[in-house]
Amino acid sequence: MKVYKNIKELLTLEGAHKKDGRNLNSKDLNIITNAALVVNEEGKIEWVGEMQNLPNHYANYHEEDCRDLVITPEIVDSHTHLVFGGDRSFEYTMRLNGESYEKIAQMGGGILSTMNSTLNASEEDLFESACQRIERIHSFGIGTIEIKSGYALTYEGEKLISQIIHKLKEKYRGKVNIFNTYLAAHAVPKTYANSGQYIHEVVIPLLKELAQDDIVDAVDIFHEEGYFNTQDVHDLFKLAKDLNIPTKIHADEFNDNKGAVIACEYNSLSCDHLLATTDDGIRALSNSKTVATLLPGTAFFLGKPLADARAFLDAGCKLAIASDYNPGSCHCDNLILLAQLAAKSLNLNSCELWSAITLNSAHALGLTNQGAIIKGMDAKISKFRTSSLDNILYSWGKNFAV
Repeated sequence: MKVYKNIKELLTLEGAHKKDGRNLNSKDLNIITNAALVVNEEGKIEWVGEMQNLPNHYANYHEEDCRDLVITPEIVDSHTHLVFGGDRSFEYTMRLNGESYEKIAQMGGGILSTMNSTLNASEEDLFESACQRIERIHSFGIGTIEIKSGYALTYEGEKLISQIIHKLKEKYRGKVNIFNTYLAAHAVPKTYANSGQYIHEVVIPLLKELAQDDIVDAVDIFHEEGYFNTQDVHDLFKLAKDLNIPTKIHADEFNDNKGAVIACEYNSLSCDHLLATTDDGIRALSNSKTVATLLPGTAFFLGKPLADARAFLDAGCKLAIASDYNPGSCHCDNLILLAQLAAKSLNLNSCELWSAITLNSAHALGLTNQGAIIKGMDAKISKFRTSSLDNILYSWGKNFAV
């Protein structure tokens, strides 16, 4: 049993939880000042409330004085690509000089460039560089990190990346929760005639093998013109359903390819990007449990307009924000900074913003027993040494995490 006492501010998100993360207003933050929090031996929240109401029988348990701390539900980054080799900083300069993401890819940059660097890196180097990235991300107060494979794009290479993510999961168990997403369908290597050939010769056979080891937490695919088409998605997602593995999808980033609609058909955990999603996709999301995950850092990095967050929110969708940390289209690992920068441009209220990086981002990984600090939930929390919850949003780029 552990008792957190004298918490300066405790963000519970009780109202947001009751509303399933939808149609939120500032009252749904449910902030308690001078609060106490009791966590039992099973890691569950046993009691939460004002310090003055803390039952006497908790007085003798191990306690932590939190008088200078703000505590929130655990910050969750539900979309990263942090296992990779190489350096693509030169591409950003090319973009500044007018080249497009698609043109850079045609010139040998993009995902296939990282593929070559990743395949030439040793397993040890890939593991150690990933550890360094996880430690830095965790230093911002982020406690759960989704990591996708997808930068090897060969059978043995993608197998190794998935195994490395599993090793990371084991290494950080109890400190950082790692979620292992299989994204071998990230791009089509030039050695294959078309996406369907690669799907059926590499992606599907490898998923069947990895499923036997029970290390894959979700299956993802980059559904976009020039990458993977709708038939590819159906072929992969039908197998995932048969294997009882949840799905996620990179959807509607460059064009409205109805990726959001497809995600809802398969009850996917989330569909991510959504820069070009139109009314039918928004409507489908509003009537589903699939989380609409926006990646504002990618839009910033590529110089593209942000997704229309209000269209999703006002329709009643569950909205999350993730970093999309990767070597090519968003080399930023600080989710809180990206949320701070994007909040006003996305026109989010304070509860929509906090829920987007805690409650709804947890749901985007199928973690439905965290994201709010209420009795019976998992005690997944983030701690910040600062004067107020407001100050975290106000102080762009400043790290208050404990």
